[in-house]
Amino acid sequence: MKRTVLAALATTTMLFSAAGAIAAEDAALKAAIAAPSRTPANVERDVYRHPYETLNFFGIKPTMTVVELAPGGGWYTEILAPYLRDHGKLIAAGNDLASPDANERKGAERYMARLNAKPEVYNKVALGVFSPPRKYEFAPAGSVDMVLTFRNIHNWMETGPDNLKTLFGSVYTSLKKGGVFGVVEHRLPASKVQDKDASTGYMHEKYVIGLAEAAGFKLADKSEVNANPKDNAEHKGGVWALPPTYANKDADREMYKAIGESDRMTLKFVKP
Repeated sequence: MKRTVLAALATTTMLFSAAGAIAAEDAALKAAIAAPSRTPANVERDVYRHPYETLNFFGIKPTMTVVELAPGGGWYTEILAPYLRDHGKLIAAGNDLASPDANERKGAERYMARLNAKPEVYNKVALGVFSPPRKYEFAPAGSVDMVLTFRNIHNWMETGPDNLKTLFGSVYTSLKKGGVFGVVEHRLPASKVQDKDASTGYMHEKYVIGLAEAAGFKLADKSEVNANPKDNAEHKGGVWALPPTYANKDADREMYKAIGESDRMTLKFVKP
């Protein structure tokens, strides 16, 4: 009887300890999302991009080494950098400062300027190059816990099937065994036809899953946290007609505002 009671107490203690650890990690992520260093315009988009729920779904932890592919203007960098700053590592894998393409160099310079403007937040961010289809130099093989990409895969479609295979292979190679590849992408309804270059910005979920599985990944889970049933993916100018871009300017602006940002797939892949 005493053993049973002791076992029960031990189990209860373990459960409370685990719950405490989870709460601490969640608190750190919430703190990063609430950080005053974030751009106010970016914070306004939290209602559409659900950063807490999305990153929590992927299973991020503050001790991880995480690669952010194609960080663009740094929307997620603003959250990931302070979250991983003390105990983990963020590798921003984007444009090449030494690229032969002037526009790419300018993009890299803009991103660097943003990091340099707030060294107290960003001076521990490591930089890598992710420049499809030319160059993939962002992390040694088997060194990364998690790779994340947000609304980027459609941009890579025009590189062609062979280059896509190389691109996804570079992600797979960088991850440790059991590492996670987290993907958020604009979702095209299965009933609609996707052109080979995904020129509308939308992609079939099944196609994205197929790209990852062809590289060796296993689909671990999917989430509807970034779903938007108001978005039918039928917009003049593609996904960019919606906020925050409003590609059609004032034309039907209120209609697009009422729809909100795009319907998105949220997929969690694992390297076996």
